[in-house]
Amino acid sequence: MRNKSFEASGSGEKIEITLDGLPVLPPLEFRSLPAIRCYLEALALAKQRVLCALSIDDEPVNLALPLVMGRGFCRVTAETIPLEERSLLLLKTALQQADQARACVETAVTLVLINDVHVARELWWNLARQLKEPVLTLSLLPDDACGPANGRASLTQLRKWQLEQVAAIIKDVDATCHAEETMALSNALENRVLPWLQNLIELITLWHETAQAGSRLGMSCAAA
Repeated sequence: MRNKSFEASGSGEKIEITLDGLPVLPPLEFRSLPAIRCYLEALALAKQRVLCALSIDDEPVNLALPLVMGRGFCRVTAETIPLEERSLLLLKTALQQADQARACVETAVTLVLINDVHVARELWWNLARQLKEPVLTLSLLPDDACGPANGRASLTQLRKWQLEQVAAIIKDVDATCHAEETMALSNALENRVLPWLQNLIELITLWHETAQAGSRLGMSCAAA
């Protein structure tokens, strides 16, 4: 496949962009990372598709976060999915949100120890918002997103349990904020929040793999 590339403004470096394996050459004004992402998303939407994966120099990007400007790069790789497969996009988004929350909690375990109680509380309250995001994203999934229940708990029931769990976790961790020392909050983050996030990530990963397998099966049946 013939690759197309261009020079980033002022950098002198060649930039290669591909969308679903095909080379893309954006207009002159689309040369920063945020601009390139915006352009790729527009190309995808014009074809009734949605951006589902983005890599910068082979490093996956969390699409739930804004791109950081100012870094050098030479290759942008993007993938899309049809709008009718939005369940895969929701699962991927929820997975990225959960993974980002886990990274923030891992950092906060130490940060709350080296700050006073008031700062530690603010750190936790910001984290609490992030804990809810992947669960709320999952609430947008249709009930059949991961296939038939076949004797297991339905997706609706599993989402209900996750909401109940995150509510209980927030309540328990909030209780540690009344302590005069921040050690209790740090322990709660490490022993209560992180294990729940890890379990959530594993669950979403399983759902995503199941939905992907179902999508591939559907495409195979359609092609037969």
